Amino acid sequence: MDAVKEREFAPCEMGFSRPDGETLLVRLAGRWELRNELPSVEGVQKELDSEPGVRRIIFDTSELTKWDSGLLTFLMKLFERCDQRSIVIERNGLPKGVQRLLSLAAAVSEKKDAHQEVKRESVFSRIGSHALGAGESAVDLLAFIGEVSVAFVKMFVGKARFRRSDLALIIQDCGAQALPIVALISFLVGLILAFMGAIQLKMFGAQIYVADMVGIAMTREMGAMMTGIIMAGRTGAAFAAQLGTMQVNEEIDALTTMAISPMEFLVLPRMLALILMMPLLTLYADLVGILGGAVVGIGMLNLSVIQYYHETLRALSLTQVSVGVIHSIVFGILIAISGCFQGMRCGRSASAVGKATTSAVVMSIILIIVMDGIFAVMSNAIGI
Repeated sequence: MDAVKEREFAPCEMGFSRPDGETLLVRLAGRWELRNELPSVEGVQKELDSEPGVRRIIFDTSELTKWDSGLLTFLMKLFERCDQRSIVIERNGLPKGVQRLLSLAAAVSEKKDAHQEVKRESVFSRIGSHALGAGESAVDLLAFIGEVSVAFVKMFVGKARFRRSDLALIIQDCGAQALPIVALISFLVGLILAFMGAIQLKMFGAQIYVADMVGIAMTREMGAMMTGIIMAGRTGAAFAAQLGTMQVNEEIDALTTMAISPMEFLVLPRMLALILMMPLLTLYADLVGILGGAVVGIGMLNLSVIQYYHETLRALSLTQVSVGVIHSIVFGILIAISGCFQGMRCGRSASAVGKATTSAVVMSIILIIVMDGIFAVMSNAIGI
């Protein structure tokens, strides 16, 4: 019993032996704790200097009674010295807990080194990496559009597999539940347009033309554009978050395993719902925006309701309304493609879902603005 107690409370010790010419055996014994005076790694360094032929280090910890972070610090310093001299260290002789902690420390060190390597990357290298990434994204987007096109063809021939109940729920979410926010923004946009126009037109006694300006601006451009931006931030982001979460939870992998196409089952109903609802929401936004302009025209410019109504009808035509509806259909396609594309290519972490959601909104808004500019040039070229 006394021998066991003496062994348990024995001070820390370190010894060396040479099983063969290229191997150094390091024997660790006693209590390797910070409160004790621990041997220095310089002792091992001196042993290696005295025996230059050492190519491998092994450990004997059969007499090691207790240890804490002091032993880990000693071993980390020893590993660093041995790496500099290309000496292999075998961890099999160390306690299991020490081996696990050393592996964890090595993994953290590798991540820090990798992070520092990224920081040291040159500006031109980063530009090249982003350019290559943009090229890969463009190729992925084209492939995604091709898969979506195939899914729509299958739907038209009655071979697409998706649940009609899912389509109905998504239509409700994209349509009826979006009406309040679309109404609020459209009313304010129409009111602002009328107010800014009224200030200028009043100087020339042409207040009546506020109705023309608001009606044409809302039906041709602002109604479709504001609805598209609202739906990009509301529905496009929701699509990306939903599909991204499914990607993280491996639900999309499960569908693929069951031979169910994710493009047909998940993407197709979302795109179809948004394409169907965007024209209706745009027409609703046009009407609410014109009502917002009427508030200013009737309240500030002393126009009668009949005057404002007839002037609006005179300014508008089926062509003006059709241009806005065509805008909305294209915007709906762009929003659905952006949201679903970013969600389907999302990584498998919570941060990746956030990035996919942000990318979907940014991509949707950029595409809407670019396409609206293209439409403006085309409309001017054909005289609409």
